[in-house]
Amino acid sequence: MTLDFSAPFAKYESLVAFADATFEKMSSTFPGLVTCKTGCADCCHALFDLSLVEALYVNRRFNETFTGPDRDRILERANAADRKVHVIKREAAQAAARGKDMELVFARVSWERVRCPMLSEDDRCEMYEHRPLTCRIYGVPTSTEGRAHICGKTGFTEGKPYPTVNMDALNRQLYNLSQELVDGIPTRHVKMADMLVPLSMALLTDYNEEYLGLTRPEPEPGSCEKPRRGKKGVIG
Repeated sequence: MTLDFSAPFAKYESLVAFADATFEKMSSTFPGLVTCKTGCADCCHALFDLSLVEALYVNRRFNETFTGPDRDRILERANAADRKVHVIKREAAQAAARGKDMELVFARVSWERVRCPMLSEDDRCEMYEHRPLTCRIYGVPTSTEGRAHICGKTGFTEGKPYPTVNMDALNRQLYNLSQELVDGIPTRHVKMADMLVPLSMALLTDYNEEYLGLTRPEPEPGSCEKPRRGKKGVIG
């Protein structure tokens, strides 16, 4: 069954267009300070997660774009990246369990470098037209929880006042779209919109009916559970 996510995907694409327009406005307002250019892959090593709607969108576009050896090559890189991300997150969780200050834990994670599986050997994004929202904003000043951030490769100077892109607001919109998507399908995973995954996992995951909670789990052997009629919904 082909799931119809056209409505939330269209709204996500509108958010992407807003992010692109914001980046272009910042570039024209501060000429020479935004130094992004072809071949600069600094942002392609940053560690960040995708919301559910973005993970599904990237996964769908990846499966539409790549087949055969090209697909296998990228998935092999995704496997390697995902193993590294898993180790980083496990170590962060262990540090937090030992009582280490969470701000220091997050700061340490933010300095980690993981090569994006979509980054080619010549440092070009192989899915540039469908890259995540975070990639589109990287290179201009942003703010998270009231704290400003700049890319070290730009001409922006730390400590000076600049307008920033509010990433908290963008992430709230991504969450709302994810929740809208979940509300639109008869899933048993009602908290699925809370899920965040790295891009590597988004590429590797088969977002089928079982994963999305659209099928009933098999009853335990020997159980007397009778099949029940599921909630009717148009998803294909």
